[in-house]
Amino acid sequence: MAAEPIIPLDPAWPKMSLAQAQALLTAPGQRFEIEELDIRGVPTRVWKNAPANLSLLLLASRAHGERLFTIHEDERVTFEANFRATAQLATRLREMGVRKGDRVALAMRNLPEWPVIFFAAVSIGAILVPLNAWWTGRELDYGLRDSGTRVLFLDGERYDRLKDRLGDLPDLERVVVSRCQGDQPAGVERLEDLIGKPNDWAALPEIVLPADPDLGPEDDATIFYTSGTTGHPKGALGTHRNLCSNIMSGGYAAARSYLRRGEMPPDPTPRTGLMVIPLFHVTACSASLMGAVAAGNTTVFMRKWDPVEAMEIIQREKVNLTGGVPTIAWQLLEHPDRHKYDLSSIEAIAYGGAPSAPELVKRIYTEFGALPGNGWGMTETMATVTSHSSEDYLNRPTSAGPPVPVAQLKIMDADCVNELPAGEVGELWAKGPMIVKGYWNKPEATAECFRDGWVRTGDLAKLDEEGFLYIVDRAKDMIIRGGENIYSSEVEDVLYAHPAVTDAALIGIPHKTLGEEPAAVVHLAPGMHATEAELQTWVKERLAIFKVPVAIRFVKDTLPRNANGKILKTELRGLFVDEKAA
Repeated sequence: MAAEPIIPLDPAWPKMSLAQAQALLTAPGQRFEIEELDIRGVPTRVWKNAPANLSLLLLASRAHGERLFTIHEDERVTFEANFRATAQLATRLREMGVRKGDRVALAMRNLPEWPVIFFAAVSIGAILVPLNAWWTGRELDYGLRDSGTRVLFLDGERYDRLKDRLGDLPDLERVVVSRCQGDQPAGVERLEDLIGKPNDWAALPEIVLPADPDLGPEDDATIFYTSGTTGHPKGALGTHRNLCSNIMSGGYAAARSYLRRGEMPPDPTPRTGLMVIPLFHVTACSASLMGAVAAGNTTVFMRKWDPVEAMEIIQREKVNLTGGVPTIAWQLLEHPDRHKYDLSSIEAIAYGGAPSAPELVKRIYTEFGALPGNGWGMTETMATVTSHSSEDYLNRPTSAGPPVPVAQLKIMDADCVNELPAGEVGELWAKGPMIVKGYWNKPEATAECFRDGWVRTGDLAKLDEEGFLYIVDRAKDMIIRGGENIYSSEVEDVLYAHPAVTDAALIGIPHKTLGEEPAAVVHLAPGMHATEAELQTWVKERLAIFKVPVAIRFVKDTLPRNANGKILKTELRGLFVDEKAA
């Protein structure tokens, strides 16, 4: 089922099958050994050597000592300094009366304080609630009420959005503000008074981390809110095992790539990564930050995404890893000043949450000399379920990759009764140690989406004979034109293949007799040109006529996305008012 490789590969590749690589890497005594445990009554494959909880991960990070953990502008924090600040804050939380199961919320942009607050809370058994820093005051109010937060940490900007609402939150007892401009607001505490500023953390006294001694893998750790665009977000209740599983999943995927090309996996070497996606999303927190803590990687934060600033940081800090969403890679590749910067340190550019054009996969490799990476996961899976990189990605540029060994995937029919064979499209279900417990305080939604260890994803997908996953569409985004199903990704892939197109989305617009018809929104590469008729002909030559967009709108900027990189298609429908109900 794999498409033709987008660049010539070694004819002898792969030197090892997926099954052979998995057997070697997961054998008894190996780093990625697997065992089966009973989790909430469900037999589940787990990583045997994953940390048992997040406090043990934090304690192990001290071994990285004076290596830089985070960089933010002129603030540089070592692993040891980060640990000292975390131990201090965890002690303060204990003094505030925070106990196991209490909710501690965090509303803050990416800053060195973010991981300190995160690990301080989860190490003492509290449930950390990362709130979307893009939310309005009303949305933040909802998250705090829904989670029943007792202690809230936020930066000055989020405080300004929430200050008029804080007094009305029934469960909220303490508010701690970081980087508050001007005089200290009444009724709140300053984080700097508790632990100092980031560049001062190295001088903090060494104290014992007051970790909960009874903290287990299945204890509650986080509530990440879903990024749904309709109705209220749902809080996905994650465990310590959920987050710790990603550490092993990422390492396994890297080792598998080496074996596939016939090389022995080297010992892990710390890298420097530029993080440009928000930590309140599982891709950044679970898939990236947890692995960075384990591996000793340095994480560089940006205040907001800017391609010129990003290239300056990559050159100055010798960044090895970056990514997040495809837009970021496109903007780096196409920036007219790219040649002015030394970007040769980049080894990998990975992203998730959104489909990407095969042309992007090719250009990352041919122009940056970097390995592309992708994968599939969602808030309910605490990020990584499949991982796709290196030659496998170059060979199957439209796939999201195979599942990691502890994960299981299946494709179910519309009635959720029968599992479909390879190659057939249905709803994707996933199982494994990364699947969250359910939705916070929403038993009906939990019962609907979580069944016997499996999560119903709402994604329409297919698996090939080797187990590689292909996401076809969101079930709710599939367009039905006169009874014919149109999967948006199929049409979007064709549009992406046009040399002028760098961003594309297919949406359904109402039609009085057909129900709905496909329409497209497209962003063109700088200096390139294409007309509506030209792109319609391009699609018509490659797909059935009923899949051709009846209208195409061109936008100056890349398409709007939510925090996890998914295109906000509801915001695009207003571009087609002339065609509605034609």
